[in-house]
Amino acid sequence: MSLPDLVTLSPTPDEYAYTFGGSAPLLTVRPGTIVELTTEDCFGGRVRGTGDLPSEVCEFPYLNPVTGPIAVAGAEPGDTLAVHFVEIAPARDWGISSTFPHFGALTATHSTAMLHAPLEERVWVYELDRAAGTCRFRARVGDFTVDLPLDPMHGTVGVAPAGGETLMSITPGAHGGNLDTPEMRAGTTAYFRVNVPGGLLAVGDGHARQGEGEVCGTAVETAMRTTVVVDLVKGGGPAWPRLEDDRYLISTGSARPLEDAFRISQHDLVGWTGELLGLDTLDAYQLVSQAGLAPAANVCDTNYTMAAKLPKSLLGRIRAYDGLHDRLRATATAYLRHR
Repeated sequence: MSLPDLVTLSPTPDEYAYTFGGSAPLLTVRPGTIVELTTEDCFGGRVRGTGDLPSEVCEFPYLNPVTGPIAVAGAEPGDTLAVHFVEIAPARDWGISSTFPHFGALTATHSTAMLHAPLEERVWVYELDRAAGTCRFRARVGDFTVDLPLDPMHGTVGVAPAGGETLMSITPGAHGGNLDTPEMRAGTTAYFRVNVPGGLLAVGDGHARQGEGEVCGTAVETAMRTTVVVDLVKGGGPAWPRLEDDRYLISTGSARPLEDAFRISQHDLVGWTGELLGLDTLDAYQLVSQAGLAPAANVCDTNYTMAAKLPKSLLGRIRAYDGLHDRLRATATAYLRHR
């Protein structure tokens, strides 16, 4: 098969965005275009060793830079922007994680007041072995080490919000943003509702790997070289970001408290399942209740995010978005074979 248009996007430091909405596009592409892009880590590359405390070397609000926005020609409010992740590869042989005072799932935060002392700010450096496919955890106290599998993903992917709103890149919501779900890996297609002309896609926050929930507030953060295929479906924009891989349909929901994020993701998956299978709402509710999975994405951001997953094997021959994921997967395979 012939490959579609191919463009590259490698922002200079002054071209990174820190919000969704409020920025002019860095480029405009046609639907079906392959985009090779680079992203910086959530610290802007400023944390490079255990002595580089983020509170000292990073400048608020210039955290979590994203690459973009990318406008898609013909995208109008109400459409569906599809983003297929072809490849996500660490651009460095090291990654960073940390703990912060007043940030993370197991400490007091600005919205959960406690009398105990804040957590210590501490930095961990992970050695990334891209050839072996591992990242090495090294304890800061004692001599324990263990190699963990690389599982590169993007924590932050989204489009401009509706109503002219501008949201910081650390905030997840209906527009996407800092969802921090490990499901956003190579081989996954993400679907977003277009809210403004062009959609204005942005991608950032590369993680060499992340556990479900991103419990301490940071993953193994690193810069990435990423390739995506960007496509457009006229109409049908989902209320909340959806994902699809070869095995699952995945709905997301972002809110506080956590049970509301859970409810949003489950509500969307029930509706999506019912629509695809032609089921009564309560029948779809029953099927999702018995066959679904519910991994936590993040429990540390300004909003929490939950995912709801349904095995595609239950759909038989039915395909979401008329099989767009499979077509984009074929484009990705052709790209990787011929590059």
